[in-house]
Amino acid sequence: MADIKHQLDIGASPEKIYEAITSQEGLSNWWAVDTRAKPEVGSVAKFGFNKRRTVFEMEVKELTPPSKIRWACNGGHPEWEGTRLEFEITETEKGSSLLFSHLDWESTDGIYPMCSYDWAGYLYSLRMYCETGEGLPHPE
Repeated sequence: MADIKHQLDIGASPEKIYEAITSQEGLSNWWAVDTRAKPEVGSVAKFGFNKRRTVFEMEVKELTPPSKIRWACNGGHPEWEGTRLEFEITETEKGSSLLFSHLDWESTDGIYPMCSYDWAGYLYSLRMYCETGEGLPHPE
């Protein structure tokens, strides 16, 4: 099993980052414009890419405001199915620190390297959205 991990500082409160990661409005402003999500444990968030040729389905497993979000990927791409995503937010003097983990990849072959690179870009988009109100989500 392999894991993708990224850590970044964000000049925003943990509450603001938590909202950006859990709400449909937030997610659609930094990850994918085509987002359908509810901040409820047990719900399934859907993220459409490339005119919905790929739709990632994430079951919300844990919501611990404002510090932790956990999802389980149930569909979208065969290499993503069965992986888990975690967002851990801690308050710092200058805002917050986010530790992002995309866990339990079967292999580092295939799309793993591309996804690690893409996550870095989307996390930069999350930081921009939380700090300025404008992110760089994947278009519809």
